[in-house]
Amino acid sequence: MSEQTPLNDNTAATDNGTAGQFAIQKIYVKDVSFEAPHAPVIFTEKWAPNIDLQLSSNSQAVGDNLFEVVLTITATAKLGDKTAFLVEVQQAGVFTIQGVGENLGPLLGSFCPNILFPYAREAISDLVTRGGFPQLLLAPVNFDALYAQHMQRQQSQATAQETAH
Repeated sequence: MSEQTPLNDNTAATDNGTAGQFAIQKIYVKDVSFEAPHAPVIFTEKWAPNIDLQLSSNSQAVGDNLFEVVLTITATAKLGDKTAFLVEVQQAGVFTIQGVGENLGPLLGSFCPNILFPYAREAISDLVTRGGFPQLLLAPVNFDALYAQHMQRQQSQATAQETAH
């Protein structure tokens, strides 16, 4: 079963003005991990954790016009120097994308992670709650800004390498 998601004309338009196609083929959890190394003693301590959140995404072609995008979110909660819990979810999706030209990068680096994030957010919240801890609700993430920062870093590194030669 595939879910058709139309793109707006600006996103889907290619150089020759034809509209591209985008469809979600499958959304799934690729990997999940939960650890509570100091349980049950950690439950007796005052709950005021320091939460460290790490986000990353990557993509790969898996067939003609088929791409897998994997959004990895790792959340570590610490009370002082003790790790209360560590949860990691790799939320993945397979997407059909064709006819988008140079818009492929932004689709894979921003649009698809935006689609996957609510699923990863729900999985993390569920795992943390099942682990006996208060619910962890992740704030929305601006993947457009993260993708733009990533592209700026790549451009700066390329410029630095050219200057070094």
